[in-house]
Amino acid sequence: MNANERRRAWDEIARTYATQRDSSGSDAALIGELLERCPADPLVLDVGCGDGARTLANLPGGSIGLDFSRRGLELAAETLPDARLLQADMTAIPLADGTVDAVTAYYAVFHVPRDRHREVYREFARVLNPGGVLLQTLPGGRFETVRRGWMGGSMFFSAPGREATLEQLREAGFTGVQTETVDDPLGSSSEFVFAERSR
Repeated sequence: MNANERRRAWDEIARTYATQRDSSGSDAALIGELLERCPADPLVLDVGCGDGARTLANLPGGSIGLDFSRRGLELAAETLPDARLLQADMTAIPLADGTVDAVTAYYAVFHVPRDRHREVYREFARVLNPGGVLLQTLPGGRFETVRRGWMGGSMFFSAPGREATLEQLREAGFTGVQTETVDDPLGSSSEFVFAERSR
């Protein structure tokens, strides 16, 4: 799927995805750990925010939700009327260098072609302040596929593998990498990674 096809696919399933996810669970609890690593009153960027209920709603007021699906952002605006929302591709985040204290990316990066993941991680590092923290889902395998019938539509999934992802994060300037396995919103489990932008 190209970028326009992926955007349309997300627009088509956005509401179904929002209604089928459990908005609680131990992956959401990781946000508390993230905020403990941040300065007081942090500015957080939630990449792939979707409807906003899973992560953006649990972040401090003034946090920014970014998604490339317009429908996802419309749902986020319903969930969080005062939210700061951006429609953009995570490979080109429209924020200045060193703008945010933390980045969250829940179940997001593996919907971008794996040959562009390095660009994504460089963007995460660029918009973070030195010492800023990233919290994101860590894909367990190496794959690139379109899943037909997923959430009633079709969706693109792509990742280079767990170890390659960790190496790409280090190449982008992240240190202090730590992982944690938690419950995900669709009733399974996922591994997440905390990493700090080098100072």
